[in-house]
Amino acid sequence: MILFVNDLTVIDFSYLCHQRGAVGESWIVDLTLHGSLNAQSMVLDFALVKKQVKRIIDEQIDHKLAVPKHPNVTVTHQDVQTNVSFNYTDAQLALSCPAQAYCFIESPEINIASVTEYLIKTIMPQLPQNIDKIEITLRPEKIDTFYYHYSHGLKKHDGNCQRIVHGHRSKIEIYENGMKSPRLQKQWAELWQDIYLVSEEDIITAGQLKFISAHENSLCCAYIAPQGYFELAINQNRTHLLPYDTTVECIAQYIAEQLKAQNPNNDFKVVAYEGVAKGSIAYA
Repeated sequence: MILFVNDLTVIDFSYLCHQRGAVGESWIVDLTLHGSLNAQSMVLDFALVKKQVKRIIDEQIDHKLAVPKHPNVTVTHQDVQTNVSFNYTDAQLALSCPAQAYCFIESPEINIASVTEYLIKTIMPQLPQNIDKIEITLRPEKIDTFYYHYSHGLKKHDGNCQRIVHGHRSKIEIYENGMKSPRLQKQWAELWQDIYLVSEEDIITAGQLKFISAHENSLCCAYIAPQGYFELAINQNRTHLLPYDTTVECIAQYIAEQLKAQNPNNDFKVVAYEGVAKGSIAYA
């Protein structure tokens, strides 16, 4: 017997890529369960699927940094901190976080195949014995407009958004004087492709780093959040500074303000997304 649940959840996370650096991503999760019927004449109650399986997925990878087992990745532990350094192409990245901010995957590359294998191996032992096999399909949202991948951290957030490198794959819609502007959408999508968005108030000097070292041309930031202490050193040309927090509300506001400053006689509407099917709208 087969049970399926499409659109079970969305994984919003970042991963380390030896070509692109820290990449924000959003994948929709579809789940299929193969097994015999239980005493309730079900493979598994839909409520349990949505509660139990979604919880496992969220705990394992959602709003985390997925780290591959790669020669360019170094992992060390110091007190309650887990430190990761990563060299890629012409840049470097290092960060220190509590352990729950990471998802370590035993593969040289983070992609749909390696994450799918990791989740199946993690979920299967936690399911009832009547389930023989599970299939997971991870898929990006179909987007017919411009989009970008971004990573960030929100120190004021009570939940997992406080983790300093997690991210999203997000489309963007920009209207100028009431008309959608593909030119401006393309401009911002290209500007922020694989970007790390930084709040100016989180910036520190390299000398203030406690657990990691900064390479030349690195931008450094750190903060204390409810889950613990976070710090990051990342190549400066892979970042963009915002004068306030990097919530999706502030992202939409920032883009609208920048467009208005460049063209004060025009009116703008910015629809910024945070992953799939959620976001914020700002006007200027």
